[in-house]
Amino acid sequence: MRAPSAAVGAASAMLLVGTSTAVSATIADYPVFIGQALRYAIAALILLAVVRHQRLPRVHLSGRDVLLLFALAATGLAGFNLFLVAATQHAGPAMVGTVIGAVPVVLALVGPLIERRRPAPRIVVAAAVVAVGTAVAAGLGSGSAQGLLLSLGALAGEVAFSLLAVPLLPRLGPLRVAAYPAALSVPLLLIAGLVVDGTGSLRLPTPAEAMAFGYLSVVVTAVAFFLWYDALRKLGADRAGLFAGLVPIGALVTTVVLGLGRVGPADLAGAVLVATGVVIGLHRPKPRRARHTIGRFTRALSCRTAFRPPSRFVAHRGVPTPAETQSLDDEAPATRAGKRRPGSKDFIKTP
Repeated sequence: MRAPSAAVGAASAMLLVGTSTAVSATIADYPVFIGQALRYAIAALILLAVVRHQRLPRVHLSGRDVLLLFALAATGLAGFNLFLVAATQHAGPAMVGTVIGAVPVVLALVGPLIERRRPAPRIVVAAAVVAVGTAVAAGLGSGSAQGLLLSLGALAGEVAFSLLAVPLLPRLGPLRVAAYPAALSVPLLLIAGLVVDGTGSLRLPTPAEAMAFGYLSVVVTAVAFFLWYDALRKLGADRAGLFAGLVPIGALVTTVVLGLGRVGPADLAGAVLVATGVVIGLHRPKPRRARHTIGRFTRALSCRTAFRPPSRFVAHRGVPTPAETQSLDDEAPATRAGKRRPGSKDFIKTP
């Protein structure tokens, strides 16, 4: 029962993240890095409040935990946003989306290695199908070599968002893993915003922008991050990574619902490919019963071969057959007296 609930959580998380594309269009005039810092600050406060309300047991952070949390905040949150913004300046959104859409393939290959197991060929194939579906839905797009490199940097940040959390989840749990990096990324994004946009970027959002930031903070960050890390802990990085292909599907649905665009053939084809890849990756073939049946039959046959009961007596409960009883009665009493019932310890079979 854990896998279905985890699958629903992973799918919901990525669909919610996909809705951020349309919502972010309403805050296009707000400074990007300052806006992301505001978003993560609100989300961190919400998640930390939930941690306190749940009265979770205190966990002592080791030096390794602190290092991983800082790395997760610097790469998976702040670094991802830095590369993403820079990539869109040198490449089209379609190209950036296609490169980042390769996340399932990377997680399918690298995730099992971190967990000290071999990548499953079925998961790798499923991840490739999901990546192709993402590329079809987004369009291959165009851009410069610099845009491609920056897109690869955003891809690395997206992968680090999941892989760096894997060793932290068993000890800290999904709530803390979602809250701590969000809080740690705030000063990093504030510094980046001040360097890029200057002090003029520190302004209050308009009412419409405040509503958008509220949605991004509560739904897309606090809720989606918790659902994703909870599913990542249960499914593993390779299987959970398949659901990353649902991000453009969520963006497409939100765009249609808000009346900002229409669904085209490429969108539908990409959605079908993504869904197919997810089904292939989550399907676990049942073991064949024939092998177990043959094994039981072979073991039973070997046991019968190893022990052969006396030819003149039935081995079941040491009871002789009627014909054997008559044969015993016809024998000499002295000879019969020296015998014992079959099954007894001192039973001796005479010729």
